[in-house]
Amino acid sequence: MNVKRTFGTVLTILGIIGLIYSGWGFVQNSIQTKELIVIGIIAIIFFVSGIGLVKNTKDEA
Repeated sequence: MNVKRTFGTVLTILGIIGLIYSGWGFVQNSIQTKELIVIGIIAIIFFVSGIGLVKNTKDEA
């Protein structure tokens, strides 16, 4: 299995989890807004970079 594609998948999953967590925090008002914004930005970076790695990595069988 390709390491870049696997790493991209892990980053994408972490990004999705971070986005869900920050969205849930905004709805519940459980954490300060500043912390949720930072978590959301990091999650977006993870998600976009993970999608980019998966998309741009060629299959090598």
